[in-house]
Amino acid sequence: MLTTKISTKGQVVVPKEVRAKLKIKPGTFFHVQVEKNTIILTPMKKRPIDRLYGRFADEKILDELEREHATEIENEDRP
Repeated sequence: MLTTKISTKGQVVVPKEVRAKLKIKPGTFFHVQVEKNTIILTPMKKRPIDRLYGRFADEKILDELEREHATEIENEDRP
């Protein structure tokens, strides 16, 4: 059984053998679960932001924001 410890900053070192076996590289994100008194770290295949890529491709978000901003400027009290 491999062991590790938590640092004063709350960081845990994953042993080299485990990193190699699971192909974990620096910057890998993990899902963290707590079950009873056990912490489960599961490496994520993609970064959270990557899961959103292309999700809003058909939406006109920028157009909406520009119209909203123009309306705010028109309604603004200026001296």
